[in-house]
Amino acid sequence: MKITFIQTGGTIDKDYPRSSGGWAFEFGEPATKRILERLNPSFEFEVITSCQKDSLEITDDDRQAMVDLLLGLDGDRVIITHGTDTMMETATYLAQTVQDKVVIITGAMRPERFSNSDAPVNLGAAIAAVQVLENGVYITMHGVVKPKDEIKRDTVTGKYY
Repeated sequence: MKITFIQTGGTIDKDYPRSSGGWAFEFGEPATKRILERLNPSFEFEVITSCQKDSLEITDDDRQAMVDLLLGLDGDRVIITHGTDTMMETATYLAQTVQDKVVIITGAMRPERFSNSDAPVNLGAAIAAVQVLENGVYITMHGVVKPKDEIKRDTVTGKYY
């Protein structure tokens, strides 16, 4: 089985700044690559970058680029790392067109570079789920895996349920 990982940015991929002395974060290599190196997976995979944006900056043009990328893939198991603020909107957009693949969107509340990041757990849950779910678009966060139209988010805590 081959799993394709697609990076779009978001907190999961934020890294400490290298180009400025400020406090702002930058996007670099996909966090997925570092997590997979530690995992030493028993499955084939590829990691592709679609964009590197905060999810509040992702537009429908970016979402359409994701659709085009998904439709061009040979494989049918895909995990998209995405910012948490608009992952539900992206899931809804993708589900309108992409129906012949298992697509899971996940992210993190704290960057993967942080020692207390939830990124490895969220990505691990997505890896397990993508192997057993039927075609559709899902979101995996906080130990929960649900179809895109069943997942909810608590606006106070930010948790998905």
